Amino acid sequence: MSIHTSRNICILSLLTLLFTSSQAAAQDLAFETQEKGSISDANGETASSDSTPQDDADSSALSDNASRSAGTDISYSGENTEDSGISSPHETAETNHLPETAQIDASQSTDSSAPSEHALTPEEEAELMAALQTDAQSVENAAPQSNNSIVNAIQSMNPDMAVIADFALAWFSDDNPLQTGAHDPKIIGFNLQQLEMSLAASVDHVFSFNANLVFGQAGVELEEAVITTQGLPAGLQVRAGQFLSRVGRINNTHPHSWDFVDQPFAIGKFYGSEGNRGLGVEISWLTPLPWYVEIAGAAQMPTSNASNRSFLGNDGKVEGAQDFLYTLTAKQFFSLSDEVGLFWGLSYQTAPNTTGRDTRSHIYATDLYLKYSPSSYPEMFLSFQAEAFFRQRQVPRDNLFDAVGYAQIVWQINRHWATGLRGEYGSGLAKDMLDPEWTDDRYRTTAQVTWYPSHFSRLRAQGSIDMPKWQKDPVYALFLALEITAGTHPAHSY
Repeated sequence: MSIHTSRNICILSLLTLLFTSSQAAAQDLAFETQEKGSISDANGETASSDSTPQDDADSSALSDNASRSAGTDISYSGENTEDSGISSPHETAETNHLPETAQIDASQSTDSSAPSEHALTPEEEAELMAALQTDAQSVENAAPQSNNSIVNAIQSMNPDMAVIADFALAWFSDDNPLQTGAHDPKIIGFNLQQLEMSLAASVDHVFSFNANLVFGQAGVELEEAVITTQGLPAGLQVRAGQFLSRVGRINNTHPHSWDFVDQPFAIGKFYGSEGNRGLGVEISWLTPLPWYVEIAGAAQMPTSNASNRSFLGNDGKVEGAQDFLYTLTAKQFFSLSDEVGLFWGLSYQTAPNTTGRDTRSHIYATDLYLKYSPSSYPEMFLSFQAEAFFRQRQVPRDNLFDAVGYAQIVWQINRHWATGLRGEYGSGLAKDMLDPEWTDDRYRTTAQVTWYPSHFSRLRAQGSIDMPKWQKDPVYALFLALEITAGTHPAHSY
């Protein structure tokens, strides 16, 4: 007997046993309920008036599963498959298999009245079970699996993703508005400040990963791509990649966490339109002192006018470790009471500049953040934030000194409304090669009102008066800005 012939006989035998089992179940139910029923004759036709719809469904499902497992399309003569609840195996793309207990019950369910030629021999039963197991294994192997290690790694990360869009309608009283930030509104009319895509994931128990891509009308820019360690001993943490340095306070943040539409001009004057950033590595240590003290040191590339204009900028080249931008910061937090917290930072940076051989620039900075949040009004807070930067640049046979800074007050009135006031200052130098037009002091005052429909959107109206002393007239500006966040992004820093 060939394998195919034997398998067909086994399948036919199993179906006959299942069919006669349903007959026997219908007979037992009829006797137990003492109701009249009719039993089909020897040709296999049956109609039971005492079987419940659930019994019919169970019997039909079992027969249908058996036919699907065997891969055989069975037509039932004299029955309407639509009415009986039986579906052809070709009506579904998913293959169902008999549970192990059902297979055992089906193989052991025999009827003494069944013809002897349909009884399964042990050899035929073993062959049937092997065929069913082979079919089940082939279906499991057919499940799509990717052998691409890169694709599997990306899928396993399952990063949190957010898209943040910032738009602004702007008006200026001057054709040269002196905006220094890359994401500031700069022209009269509609401005796309940025479209930022934020990705964040915990890679494993050792590393996490964050990336920020910025889409603008000029193209796509990689703002940050940072690998951060997790769970290092002794309060240590390492960051590596391209990241914003932690000098001061606002430099290490993105526009969606700013309290005002535009960047303080202190950042643009000392570092560039993108803020201070670069490829490098940072090591930080959370000290065991009784109050929060974190000390961090970083080494980064000091090139690019957009983020390192006080140092090598676009014209310099790194020739050794002595040419890196080194940043040292100390951050402290003091809980003054249950309602008042104080955050204070100190920063120092040094790197070569391009004015001469072995000439360097040094930047000293301090930042302060004070927040009052009354316990009786949990949705309200009042914050004061200030930063000051002092720069020393070595040039041939001279040293140049200048300073910039800002201070702001923000009142979060309730969940939906906030307002703020900011004042800025920047000193000027005669014959400054970086800012030849910035020859005197500059002041700017800004006020804003913000409406938050939810945590994921805000609409802001802002007005400012810019008073550069080297110009005859001040520059007035009005902004109406809309920000939308779709997705999940990390919580803002305190």
